Parts: sequence; structure tokens; C-alpha cells
Amino acid sequence: MTHDDNFEEYLRKMLSNSISSLNPSEEAKARARKLSPSYFMDLKEKLLIEYEGKKLADVMDCKVSKESYGEVLKIENSQRIDFNIEDNDFKKQINTNLKLLPKIGLKTEQNLKKKGYTTIESLKGHDKYSDVAGKFLSTIDDMSYLEIMDLLDNNRYTKKCRNNIIKSISLKDPEDFKFMDIETKGLSNVPIILIGVAEIKGSRIISSQYFLRDYSEEANIIEAYLSHLDEDSVHVTFNGKTFDVPFIKNRCRYNRIDGNLDLPHLDLMYFAKNLWSDELPNCQLQTIERELFGIEREGDVPGQYIPGYYDTYLEKNNIGPVVPIIEHNCQDIISLASFLDKMYRDVN
Repeated sequence: MTHDDNFEEYLRKMLSNSISSLNPSEEAKARARKLSPSYFMDLKEKLLIEYEGKKLADVMDCKVSKESYGEVLKIENSQRIDFNIEDNDFKKQINTNLKLLPKIGLKTEQNLKKKGYTTIESLKGHDKYSDVAGKFLSTIDDMSYLEIMDLLDNNRYTKKCRNNIIKSISLKDPEDFKFMDIETKGLSNVPIILIGVAEIKGSRIISSQYFLRDYSEEANIIEAYLSHLDEDSVHVTFNGKTFDVPFIKNRCRYNRIDGNLDLPHLDLMYFAKNLWSDELPNCQLQTIERELFGIEREGDVPGQYIPGYYDTYLEKNNIGPVVPIIEHNCQDIISLASFLDKMYRDVN
């Protein structure tokens, strides 16, 4: 086969992957069907038939808990995970980053290092920077993790600088990370229908999901999620800075709940773009799962169909339409832990 023949074969294969080509492949046809509204209408009908007469407790590990704030349906899942954040002596790494001091940028840092000032400690002997270096070193040990994150976030001069926030997670206990995702009835000013949070416990990851059985329980599931948080917690999300956390804050106000959500926040979407955009077709969560972790989801329901599926659950009193939503949410939060573990290994 000639070079031209090879190219034509390659081109024919590429074109067949598009549904708009003259001869789309069976794979392209199947993919197009799974993106069509009719596919998700049919899927919903199949789910209604499959789960007719069943309760969530029949198909997953869940129970109704009676808490001080009311009843809540909690779905639990536990599985093994290799989550290993080895010590990287991050405080020592901070000492070599002169740009953390006020009025020191890239060029100034380069000039200072050429003159032998390679650490913030060494700047205590510099005429101009001795005071700020001394003050910085005296306060760094007393800084909260949120203050350290803010300091690093204001120091994003290069890709290497942006990686420092991921490197800094060695300062935290793995149990402090709260891998979180919500499902909602829409994009704004509507109820949260599911909150999932996963936590590392030794060699296992434990997911807790709080499902809205009816609209009267929204305050209960929010309170249940807040019970997982304390002053040491760190939110870990995917686009959660823009969506999930502001959404919960808004629903807290609506339900008159006083909850502290102003915690350190690792939004992995931004770090994924920084680390993996050159090697992936896009940095969507499921693309990362597929390309880097070999996870291929089946029967997943895209976000735009979730409100309609939930309405059908309420109207028909049938759990079928919400089963894939709960499974989707659980996979999301568990994937976040795998993402963070890989990100930490990549930047170190």
C-alpha cells in the first residue's frame, strides 16, 4: 500500500467517525443516537419498567437517618483506593520561591538568585528585602491552609507556579479532603436534588450521598452535607468554584441555614487544564476518566435531562429515572480523588 493509499484510508476512517459523513460508521451512529433526546426518552421508559415496584434500598446500600435537622436518605458506598500523598517537604520548596514576597516578580527573583540570594532565608541578609523576608518567615508556620492557598494563588507567574497549589496538599491530612458534587433541578434558584461527598479513610474511599425524596427535605440534605465539614476541611470539586459551592450557599440562604462554606477549595477543572490540556481532546471530567483512567461510563444521563428524570420519579413514584443520576454522582466524586492523586504525582 502506497503512502497516498494510507492517507486515503486514514481520511476515510476519520470521516466515518462523523455522523455528517456520507458513510458514517456504526460507532458514529451509536454515538449520535446516545446524544439524541429520543434516546433519553427511551432510556427513561426502560428504567421505569426495570425498577417498577422497587425501592432504592432494594438496589443500593441506603438508609433513612433521623437527625436533629430531620429525616434524610443516605446512600453509602465504600471501595479500596490507592491515594498516597507522600511528603514533598513543601515548606522547604516555599523557601526557594522568592516571588512570594511583595514586589518580587520573575525578573527580580532571577537577579537576586544570580547574586546568591537563593532562598527567602538568605534575603534576611539583603539591605532592601531583609524586613519582609524576616516577617514572612516568622508568619508562614502560623498561616492557615486557606492563607497559604491564597498566597500561592496570587503567585501564578508560570505553569510551575500554578502547580504549587497541588504540591501544597501535602500539608493536609487526606481525611480533610471533601470530594463533592451536586445534582440540581436546573442552573439557578431551584432545589438541590442530590449532594455527594467522598472521604478518604485509610485505604478506602467512603462516599455519602444525600438524596431529595421530595422538595420538603432540601434543608435536611444540605444540613447532612454540612455535618461532614469542619475547620480543617478542603473542598475538592470539578467546576465547583463556579457552580457547586455558590449554588449550595444560595440554597442555604433560601432555607435559612447558617453554614460555613468559605473553606479552602481545590477546583480540579483548572488544574486539569493546566496539566493535561496538551494531551487530551478536552478537559471534561468524563474525557479525563476515559483517556487517563480507562473508565467508560454506560447509561449515563447528561445534566440537561436530570430535571425531567427527577420530575418523572416524583410523578410516577418510581425510582428508575433517578438510579443513573445517583450512580453518575457517585462516580464523579470517586473520580475526583483519583484525579487529585494523579495530579499530585505528576507535579512532584
